[in-house]
Amino acid sequence: MNTPNYNLLLADDDEDDCAFFKEALDELHLPVSLVTVNDGVQLMDFLSEKSVDNLPDILFLDLNMPRKNGSECLTEIKKIEKLQQLPVIIFSTSLDINIVDLMYEKGAMHYIRKPGDFSQLKKVIGNALAVTTENNFNQPAKEDFILQP
Repeated sequence: MNTPNYNLLLADDDEDDCAFFKEALDELHLPVSLVTVNDGVQLMDFLSEKSVDNLPDILFLDLNMPRKNGSECLTEIKKIEKLQQLPVIIFSTSLDINIVDLMYEKGAMHYIRKPGDFSQLKKVIGNALAVTTENNFNQPAKEDFILQP
């Protein structure tokens, strides 16, 4: 199987979560590169500087960030023509069903509750990349929106 190389972007203000995410990717031995930004303003600045050809393949987006939260970023992303097709996976500590439903309606690709266990984190990241690719980067049915490890 020929696995494509993915450019991933992680928007998360928690340094430990970013480090665990990177470590999980390293241990999965997937052909990916990872860039991180630490808040929503940095995220939107980063995306606005990119041409359509240089956008990340998948954005993992934390909801609770300073300056501009993930929900605000998702709304903005879906309003900017060159970003509308960017697959956004919500990556958050909370699993409030009202927020999950709102993120689905706003056009997020998937929702992941950050697992506390490292092996679970590796599983869910690997699963997210596989499922997103299998679905050709299209939003799944609502019952398949939340990804579990």
